[in-house]
Order: sequence, then structure tokens, then C-alpha cells
Amino acid sequence: MSNIFIVSGPSGAGEDSVIEGLKKILPIEKIITSTTRKIRPGEIRGVNYYYISEEEFKEKIKSDALAEWAQEYNANFYGVTKEELERVKNSGKIGLWKIEYKGVLTAKTKFPEIKSIYIAPPSLEILRQRIIRRDPSVSEQYLNERTEYTREWMKHEDIYDYKVVNEEGQLEETIQKVAEIIKKENA
Repeated sequence: MSNIFIVSGPSGAGEDSVIEGLKKILPIEKIITSTTRKIRPGEIRGVNYYYISEEEFKEKIKSDALAEWAQEYNANFYGVTKEELERVKNSGKIGLWKIEYKGVLTAKTKFPEIKSIYIAPPSLEILRQRIIRRDPSVSEQYLNERTEYTREWMKHEDIYDYKVVNEEGQLEETIQKVAEIIKKENA
């Protein structure tokens, strides 16, 4: 699975923006996560996520159909099927797998050959500002929950093969750094 890379970072770190930027310069195939979370306006089934019921998800757990999974802070389940990993592995493209650190812990145990890249915020304060910029109506409670979750995430930075800090106003440089890591590892 040397053509698959994990790109991971807390909400507001910029991992989605990095992935979008990488799509413009590399042949990317995104690994699509299955989730029990409800579809949001503007999202597309089979593009953003595979949206399934909790019952379907639990059946996939029982039948060992998932490569990794976790129940996240919002009580929803998220996971990637083994079938999805095979689809991307055989695509002939570079697979990007966006997962949270709990999933990275599992994935690195099961697939140690997959390289992982941590997209880090420059600071917790900038992370909070980015979340507010993205959704000005966000509650203080949500901000505090995300900040605490990010603190927990930062305790696990050592599980990643690479760390790239997404400095404020430096998105293009961050994308280039990640692209260079992928090119080097995929050579």
C-alpha cells in the first residue's frame, strides 16, 4: 500500500485545504470514509463520505469489513472498509486517507508501510480563530470541546511519520511540503 498516505490533523488545522491543493498537482484518489453522521447541506454521497446507518456500521464491525474505525467526539462512527482501501490501492493514483489520530493508531498497527503526515496548527489560538472564521456562529462550548480534543491530539504527534505545520497565510507552502513528502516516499 505504498501509494496510500494518511493526511491527518485536528479540525481547523487545514488538512482539507491541503488535500484540495494536492489534487491540483498530483494524481490523487481520496479514500472515502463511511460514517453514521447525517449528510450536511452541500455534501455528496460517495464523495464526502459513504453515509450509512448505525446498524450497517455495526454489521461491518462484526463482519471484520473495516480496516479501522472509531466512535468520535460527536458520538458518530467513522471508518474505512478494507474494500475501499483495495479500490484506492488499485487505482494507479496516490491515495489520501484523512483520519483522526485514533484511526491513525489503528492504521499504523495494521498497515505499518503506510506513511502518515500530521498537519499541525501553528497554535491553539490560531486554530480557534480558523474555526470561528469557518463558522462565525459556532458556540463557545464547541470551541472549548475542539480545543480540548486538539490538546489530546497533540499528545499523539509522535505516531506520525511526518509533521508539517500549516502556518497562517502559508497554505501553498504547506501543500508543497506535503507534496514533496509524498513524491519522496512514492518514488
